[in-house]
Amino acid sequence: MLTIHHLENSRSQRVLWLLEELGLPYEVKRYKRQADLTAPPELRAVHPLGTSPVLEEAGLVLAETGAIVTYILHTHGRGRLQPPEGSPDGLRYQHFLHYAEGSAMPPLFLKLVLSRIPENAPIFVRPILSAAMAAVDQRLTKPRLERHFDYWDSTLRESGWFAGPEFTAADIMMSFPMEAAASRIGIGLRSHIPDFLARIHARPAYRRAIERGGPYAYA
Repeated sequence: MLTIHHLENSRSQRVLWLLEELGLPYEVKRYKRQADLTAPPELRAVHPLGTSPVLEEAGLVLAETGAIVTYILHTHGRGRLQPPEGSPDGLRYQHFLHYAEGSAMPPLFLKLVLSRIPENAPIFVRPILSAAMAAVDQRLTKPRLERHFDYWDSTLRESGWFAGPEFTAADIMMSFPMEAAASRIGIGLRSHIPDFLARIHARPAYRRAIERGGPYAYA
């Protein structure tokens, strides 16, 4: 039996969604965030990184969403939710499978960190820090995020999905950075991103994953 260690409002929601799309049985162990929004220390007993998601099966303990998605599809997917390996769509699939965490998430995380630095500082220095963080955001994170948003929108314009004309696990992987961006920042006047989000949120497997995982702020 697959066991997923799932942290609320986190990347691990994608793993539950993948399992629901595949119709696989699994167990969910839920964890609540601490007051500072970090994962609780109990997760370190599962994996040294103390982060979520973590997959357990038959003695295997595996962290990192992309690695977990790859493992599930390799061992249980029977070719589903993946384009043919080596095909143009298959190469795009591999790109977005890794791009979601490797390129899309870092500027989103940086923007979140910059926003929290002033609020956690002594009150008398908050105005100075707020101005400084806003300048860093304007010069560094905002231009990078705009490029990513344009990339997402132009890719979705082609077929509505990230790796060819069919829904794949690449779309599942890309859901979290897109949901986080739309929720925390907004994606401007781009039309294909909100259309994508509306379509994935309407999928029955997505809704079942929310029921299994609990409240999810980005849906």
